[in-house]
Amino acid sequence: MPDKVVTLETVSGMLEAEILRAMLESFGIQAILLGESAATACGLGVGPMAEVDIRVREIQLEKARQVLTDYRSGKLSSPD
Repeated sequence: MPDKVVTLETVSGMLEAEILRAMLESFGIQAILLGESAATACGLGVGPMAEVDIRVREIQLEKARQVLTDYRSGKLSSPD
């Protein structure tokens, strides 16, 4: 049975989603982005129309959550 894909987080905008996807993939976590197609079609990218789901395999969900937690707490920052 294939791994189930689940939503890790929903963010506002493709730019943030792409940054987080690249970071997750640098930790070996495959991420898929879904959304913002309505914003692209309408030329309007605000509110719910700009939301993008970041999806990961369910077996990598906890690791992905930890990566985002570490990122947001500054644990992944490089020393100056």
